[in-house]
Amino acid sequence: MSSSDIFIGETIGTAILILLGGGVCAAVTLKASKARNAGWLAITFGWGFAVLTAVYTSAPLSGAHLNPAVTVALAIKDNDWSNVPTYFAGQLLGAMIGAALVWVAYYGQFQAHLTDKEIVGGPGAQATAAKAVEAQEKGAGPVLGIFSTGPEIRNAVQNLLTEIIGTIVLVLAVLTQGLNDSGKGLGTLGALITALVVVSIGLSLGGPTGYAINPARDLGPRIVHALLPLPNKGGSDWGYAWIPVVGPLIGGAIAAGIYNVAFA
Repeated sequence: MSSSDIFIGETIGTAILILLGGGVCAAVTLKASKARNAGWLAITFGWGFAVLTAVYTSAPLSGAHLNPAVTVALAIKDNDWSNVPTYFAGQLLGAMIGAALVWVAYYGQFQAHLTDKEIVGGPGAQATAAKAVEAQEKGAGPVLGIFSTGPEIRNAVQNLLTEIIGTIVLVLAVLTQGLNDSGKGLGTLGALITALVVVSIGLSLGGPTGYAINPARDLGPRIVHALLPLPNKGGSDWGYAWIPVVGPLIGGAIAAGIYNVAFA
């Protein structure tokens, strides 16, 4: 596959991933959304279906890495780093495009949510249990959770380890069950397996940090959150931002090492 195919495929695939994954977070979070308060099951299955759709769409072009942790793992597995920068660039750009499209699709809901006094505070506002958890976290605005992840308990070591563990599970599943015949991307059956693994990780390991398990999935939308003209949006929590980037990259590298020792 050519560099242009890789870049275009990863851009399109990651944009779809974030559009549908961030979209379910918006649907569950925002006022005037028909799916508001649908809960964690909706989020985990929404992200799983987002993975499925994105992989099937982009696999013919790029192999559908859609995740720098997967790209690093395959580079370690095959000892081939030549296309890694192209994959990274497409993934980050796609994630930013997808996050911007979520904002477009839910523009009215963002405006209603972020101008509601009970959400953002202000004269006459009352404390309410409906406030987003993110609004109560240091440095995080009330809709940041639609764009990127954040911990329920801020403990850098635990948060980092949670992301590492979740990514090891994901990448090991990709390397052992998900690859196509060339071994350089996800296959048809691998897309379904990977989507179900993402649902499983969300249900079982997503509680502490929101399971980024993908640096581009977190960093790209976080940048978009910082740039968008959202009223009363609050901070983008840059103090935490390194964890969902570094943790998955470490997890992907460890998974590749395990694969090379135990399975190759």
